[in-house]
Amino acid sequence: MKHRWTEIPKEQMNPQFARQVIHTERMTIARVYLTKGSIVPRHSHMNEQVTLLEQGKLKFVFDDAEFVIEAGDCMQIPPDAPHSVEAIEESSGYDLFAPIREDWLRGDDAYLRR
Repeated sequence: MKHRWTEIPKEQMNPQFARQVIHTERMTIARVYLTKGSIVPRHSHMNEQVTLLEQGKLKFVFDDAEFVIEAGDCMQIPPDAPHSVEAIEESSGYDLFAPIREDWLRGDDAYLRR
């Protein structure tokens, strides 16, 4: 199946964070947009996550470590790992989740809407 980002609506989750989402049979792909200073609050999910940063700089905070990634970097997050994210610069990229983010399909993503 073909998907075109220009045809997928951008969902403004809060004033500083927006996303576009594709759900396939086994994964969720999100194109994300974060303004400088945007915070994704601490959360965890049963999905493995891979973030591919296209533009900007993000700081990921885990219980035992912090990582800063820049454009061209990739961050792998194991399932059930509590983490938060801060946009150090205006940033955009892709979040890939396996399996599908069932919580997003149900609308259980209030942490992103704050």
